[in-house]
Amino acid sequence: MKVLVVDDSPTIRAALRGLVEQMGHSVIDAEDGSKALAIYREARPDLVLIDVVMPVMDGYDAAREMRLIRPDEWVPIIFLSSKEADQDLDRAIEAGGDDYLVKPVSFVVLNAKIRALQRIESTRVKLLETSRELAAANRELENLSRQDGLTGIANRRYFDSYLLTEMKRASRERQPLALILADVDYFKAYNDYYGHQAGDDCLRQVASALKSVGKRPADLAARYGGEEFAIVLPATSLEGAVDVAKSLARAIETMAIAHARSGVGEKISLSQGIASLVPVNETKPEGIIELADQALYQAKQQGRNRYVASPVK
Repeated sequence: MKVLVVDDSPTIRAALRGLVEQMGHSVIDAEDGSKALAIYREARPDLVLIDVVMPVMDGYDAAREMRLIRPDEWVPIIFLSSKEADQDLDRAIEAGGDDYLVKPVSFVVLNAKIRALQRIESTRVKLLETSRELAAANRELENLSRQDGLTGIANRRYFDSYLLTEMKRASRERQPLALILADVDYFKAYNDYYGHQAGDDCLRQVASALKSVGKRPADLAARYGGEEFAIVLPATSLEGAVDVAKSLARAIETMAIAHARSGVGEKISLSQGIASLVPVNETKPEGIIELADQALYQAKQQGRNRYVASPVK
């Protein structure tokens, strides 16, 4: 440990240095509270042994300032005093101290106190590490609960939650909210011809394309169900959503995934339904989903491999 020894007496500082170094620790020292603060900031000691009564700044005030310098870290502070009284101990704890020893300090007592504080610090560090690991695990579980297991994008459960949240936000801010529903054309025929493993790979590539066209952090790509996908586009007009749909169609075309059993071409394609509206308080998520779904149905009726935009509501 790096120990900061603070006392206005050179003799006592030397004696404490000898004791602490005998225990195997390194020592830095200061003759008053003000100088101790400067050293504390720069050297970042692991333990402070500080006299109570000193010129310039006493030990209590110095301890309070030390606690303000590193509020998120626990650095043990042991007060040293020639007086032994209940009120002195109370003042020491109130000032941020962890223990109070009466001078002269014996090697055995000081060593026992330091070892006890080291055990406390070791336990504290382990608890912090465990807490961080638990927080990381909880974040990972939260992420996994939001993800579709096959494609890695948002799942239906998170899509429903996110759409509701964004609809409420759009209603408050009187901003448009857009939704694209997309369906892989003739996907059952693809699965039957190429096999389910190839079908899974195809869905993963389509999901990657959806994710790539949602440029903003708030844009959400999700697997809606089976071979159906969705993109939630906050603060997006119908024209803006159409641009995203065009980008998605180009991305799918660029992938050039062969589909020998497609009824509209030789590669995988999408049918897309687009809707955008400015929600009001009574607007439900089902409203925009129905508009996008009707537009998607029209895209399929019109021959697939295309998008249809629902009239603005």
